[in-house]
Amino acid sequence: MTDTRESRTLYLASGNAGKLKEFRVLAEGSGKNWQLELLPDYTNLPEFDEAAPTFAENAAGKAFYYSRRGDGIVFADDSGLVVPALGGAPGVLSARYAGPGASNEKRIGKLLFEMKGLEGANRNAYFVCVIAAVRKGRAVAVISEKVDGEILDSPRGSEGFGYDPVFFFPPLGKTFAELRAEEKSQHSHRGKAFRRLLEVLE
Repeated sequence: MTDTRESRTLYLASGNAGKLKEFRVLAEGSGKNWQLELLPDYTNLPEFDEAAPTFAENAAGKAFYYSRRGDGIVFADDSGLVVPALGGAPGVLSARYAGPGASNEKRIGKLLFEMKGLEGANRNAYFVCVIAAVRKGRAVAVISEKVDGEILDSPRGSEGFGYDPVFFFPPLGKTFAELRAEEKSQHSHRGKAFRRLLEVLE
């Protein structure tokens, strides 16, 4: 007989406790009764190389890779910022846009430098999140969501992380870094993708 708790557990392919906390908040607000845990021994496993050219390939590749390390449903996400006027950059390189280990401030600084002189629709951008869920090497779901906005000339707000301070969200008239956590989870690309994942798993 399958353990009920085990069958309602999702394992995040990450060693990032902060990311787990964010997903747990989303899960608790969904009313779906899923338990979320970090993948056991994740930090002791050889790291998956996220070198694919698309968010979907990176998320799915990571989920498949780590799903073979244990039972249960393993999920992984890949997300980033896309600016069409920059040819889609930073894109899948969002976290490494200003070089390995660069701070959020340096990544934002490079983005604003590259966008210097761009106006109007050329400042449009969107965040993308793709989540892949796999069980024992078999795909369960691949979900993709995005949220549209525009890039400001300078940062605003102190919440969030990454490019949030310069990502302006017109429906609320604020940057993602000015939103409360509950507001951001309701409208963000990651929040939308994860809620959709839980619906699919039901």
